Amino acid sequence: MDFLILLIGLLFGTVLVVGLGERIRLPYPVLMLLFSAGVAFLPFIPEIRIDPELILPLFLPPLLFAAAQRSSWSVFRLRWRSLILLAVLLIVATVAVVAGLAWWIVPAIGLPAAIALGAIVAPPDPVAVEAVAGKVNMPRRLVSTLQTEGLFNDAMAIVIFQAAVAAAVSGGEVGWGVIPAFLLGAAGAGILGLGMAWLVGALNRFVPNLVARSATTLVAPYAVYLLAEELHCSGVVAVVVTALELGRRARPQDSEERLTRASFWEVVELLTTGVAFGLVGIEMRYVIEDEGADLIGFIPGILVVCVAVLLVRFGWMYGILRLGGTERRNKVPGSLKEVLVLTWCGMRGLATLALALALPTTTTAGEPLEGRNFVIAAACAVLLVTLVVPGLTLPALMRRLKLPDDRADLERQEHLLARRAQAVALDAVKNSTAAQKLSPERQAVLAKRMESLHTLLETDAESDPKKMHLLRQTLAVMDQVQREALDAARREVLAARKAPGTDPEAADVVLRRLDLRTVTLER
Repeated sequence: MDFLILLIGLLFGTVLVVGLGERIRLPYPVLMLLFSAGVAFLPFIPEIRIDPELILPLFLPPLLFAAAQRSSWSVFRLRWRSLILLAVLLIVATVAVVAGLAWWIVPAIGLPAAIALGAIVAPPDPVAVEAVAGKVNMPRRLVSTLQTEGLFNDAMAIVIFQAAVAAAVSGGEVGWGVIPAFLLGAAGAGILGLGMAWLVGALNRFVPNLVARSATTLVAPYAVYLLAEELHCSGVVAVVVTALELGRRARPQDSEERLTRASFWEVVELLTTGVAFGLVGIEMRYVIEDEGADLIGFIPGILVVCVAVLLVRFGWMYGILRLGGTERRNKVPGSLKEVLVLTWCGMRGLATLALALALPTTTTAGEPLEGRNFVIAAACAVLLVTLVVPGLTLPALMRRLKLPDDRADLERQEHLLARRAQAVALDAVKNSTAAQKLSPERQAVLAKRMESLHTLLETDAESDPKKMHLLRQTLAVMDQVQREALDAARREVLAARKAPGTDPEAADVVLRRLDLRTVTLER
């Protein structure tokens, strides 16, 4: 019951913190972490712990799925260099440097535990990056690079972590077997993801209800993640592949389903992110309480680990800049300012805390795991340094750097695509057998609507401040008129439902259709 009360409180807290974050222009995950950490230290708050082994399976699948839905296979084909350089090689480099320094500063922890620490602090959190980068005026190519990195870096880190923990517990060593294990796990996860996407597609063809089909996409990431982990494959890769393949299989005529699913997942992602970072904040209290006085002795080593994590990422990004960027078409990073932004956006989060708390307390021989306290304390310090500080300062940093805007090229491409879409739409109207059944006047009206399609598709509320202001005024007036008209219609139906002789069920059907019409107009 205590955990249920905590969950309800975190859900309500998420809603409040989102509103606060919008007002003060700060990312709500960071505010949620700080808020929950502060509340957790209040004396009247009971001690409530969640099994560390449940943190990743509970929160990672839906959050990864939500992020992957905003990408596509085309993006990954375009940014495969980013995937290799950042999601794989940068993780390995961070693990190597952090493990070497930790083993040098605290020799007692042993090399396997030091490697486990490196794996814990290596992967930036895709949820934190999405939430923070989306609130600042960041060039889209940088955001896309961070998204590409964040979707797969957990997979590499988790494989290294599992190998290091197995060696630390058994007294063995971490060998080169990690590489084939990662490749085999990723390949198996890819097959599972493709199979799950096919299964979801088959279920969606069988189930006519839109809400049920949207609910299927919530079950799928959990199912494929648990199945992949049970088969010793990468659950992270399986979830991402499932989301990307579902996007590829989407049919053009399923627009209503996509709108329903998008609304559904916006709510799921917001609440799940809030609860996840709320639990991260609460766990901070227990980490501090459990480690106690040992934290003071850990400070030198913790500082070295934190600085190493930042410097490795900065050095790696700078090296990519000197080599010409991650992509030939879109040079990322393209300047020292972009190197600084990409370094600042290397925020650790859910995966870092979950892996740290998943460290076993004893070895197979029943002895305490040497260095566990230092590993957990260092991991939490890295999380705070890389998440809270950048999360609160990134908006100011972006204003200070004034990075060049890359929207001109994007607008040009959007213009060409909008014109192509309009041309095809006009041809479809002319060749439609259904349109021939309409009167010539209505055919002309329909064609006129399609002729203005490119204007709607090209509208960018951020490209031109004057156009944006005029568009907002126009949309506000249209929205007001539509709402007044539909509200009047709704009041009329509600009054008629109370009148004698009116079938209330028929009135309810009309009300639901009015609601659908309202949603359609607003979109």
